[in-house]
Amino acid sequence: MKIAFFDYPMTLAEPPKTGGVRLVSYALALRLARAGHEVLFYGSKGNYQELEYKEDGITYRRIPESWLDKILDTFSLLDSWNISNPQRPFYASTLFFPEFYRQVAKDIQGQKCDVIHMNIVPQFVPLMRAYNPQVKIVLHIHSDFLPLLDPVIVEKQIKSIDLVVGCSNYVTNQVRKYLPHVNSQTLYNGADTHHFSIPNNYNREAKKKKIKQILFVGRISPEKGVHILIDAFNKVVSKYPQVELKLVGAENALVPWYILDKEDPQTQKLRPYYQGSYRAQLQKRIAASAANSVSFLGKIPHFQLLEYYQQADIFIFPSVWNEPFGMPVVEAMSMGLPVITTRGGAFPELVEDGKTGLLVERGDVEALAEAMLRLLLDDNLCQAMGGEGRRQAVEKFDWNHQADQLLHHYQTMMKSLTTSLRS
Repeated sequence: MKIAFFDYPMTLAEPPKTGGVRLVSYALALRLARAGHEVLFYGSKGNYQELEYKEDGITYRRIPESWLDKILDTFSLLDSWNISNPQRPFYASTLFFPEFYRQVAKDIQGQKCDVIHMNIVPQFVPLMRAYNPQVKIVLHIHSDFLPLLDPVIVEKQIKSIDLVVGCSNYVTNQVRKYLPHVNSQTLYNGADTHHFSIPNNYNREAKKKKIKQILFVGRISPEKGVHILIDAFNKVVSKYPQVELKLVGAENALVPWYILDKEDPQTQKLRPYYQGSYRAQLQKRIAASAANSVSFLGKIPHFQLLEYYQQADIFIFPSVWNEPFGMPVVEAMSMGLPVITTRGGAFPELVEDGKTGLLVERGDVEALAEAMLRLLLDDNLCQAMGGEGRRQAVEKFDWNHQADQLLHHYQTMMKSLTTSLRS
């Protein structure tokens, strides 16, 4: 089977160095290539000279930058300034890097692929179909943005789609409710449970004697609830001073306000944090008693996160919005860490409350602080939750399992094509 993957135009056509959507595509593409399938990955050419590059069985096809796309991209300011129609934003229009997607569609036509696996951009399904009328097209959704758009337009855009894949039941169920006639299936994001695993020489007794560490991994962005975490940590330090908070993540990667669900009351509370520097606001919130216990470590290459998970005692992910998945949660579980996160979005699918971690209400500082203290004071509970979390991560979220599931969906589509051609 010959399969073409592509993400946003800003994605370089090379193996990823960070997490996010591009890691999902890469993890799936890599395992499909190992299984003997021919896999193409389209992305930006960037500063590279070569238009094609091969590594680990994946052929990377590089698309040169277009002057037309650069000019049209200035209209993205309409979204930033909240001038565009919320149901018809620029980022969801066919003026969003149209030349990049046209070149991808045309190149896939020449490559004679069997499956197009595209991420996020439903507006370009008709373009892909026009160039590739016999190809099976999969649209992979990684957030709950579809219900925010004009349903009439979206339904027209994806009427020729073969499959919509959601990264969680939370996302998939929204698609099914919004577009009930579309074939939609859940394919969880995952973790490399062989890389993110508990080392054989792990010494729990030695770990109990040190200052305990609470770890957050993710964008330092308002929707992730880092301000809520700091407020809760201030309370924790006053009762349990032998603790540190490590914050790992990019500080210049805020999710734009305009793509969040503004009808959600918790999301509405985030608006003030988009005024000025979010990092500066966070710094001011840190109490004097906690000032020496909070560290902003910046962006860390994805596969170097291992040592930070190893050093941690508790993992925390206090998202204020309804998170569509949350890969750091699954990675932390794979490392045998107890997890504290919020009762929203996909998290109840990932974390079993009381067994692999603790769930608290979104934006609830008091509940978050209480959950942290509960785990800090109970090593046996932490160990039990961490062990069960590791087991569930391996059984439910390992990338190999997700790739097998995706291949099953591909094969089902191809069988339907063969049946229709015979009839």
